[in-house]
Amino acid sequence: MYLTAVMDWFSRYVLSWRLSNTLEGRFCLEALEEALSQGRPEIFNTDQGSQFTARDYTSRLEEAGIAVSQDGRGRALDNVFVERLWRSVKYEDIYIKDYERAPELESGLGSYFWFYDEERPHQSLDYRTPGEVHRAGLRGEKP
Repeated sequence: MYLTAVMDWFSRYVLSWRLSNTLEGRFCLEALEEALSQGRPEIFNTDQGSQFTARDYTSRLEEAGIAVSQDGRGRALDNVFVERLWRSVKYEDIYIKDYERAPELESGLGSYFWFYDEERPHQSLDYRTPGEVHRAGLRGEKP
């Protein structure tokens, strides 16, 4: 299974995510559309995977007036916040639960991402949750 997520880097809030059993880019575009329905960033960063370099994906960002930024080849640390998210997802959920079927995985990930956004405090956010920081930013409050 393949997993994609769109994260607000400032708050570490997972805006949207999708799961697919193929690497076709449709699931990534669906996650992008859901994230864009919640707001428009100035810059959108991805790795250089074919799903994210596809014309449908990049043109959707350009149509919205969003600058496209892509990681340098072989530079996982360019996207460190998402890499940390993948580590957390694996070690705090997937490896522990050892899902056997895709529907179980999808349901479990839904629960995990809610936990990650709303209950799991982050040291880098002064022990607040991504949801708290994200909503404060939307209200224009100081983080």
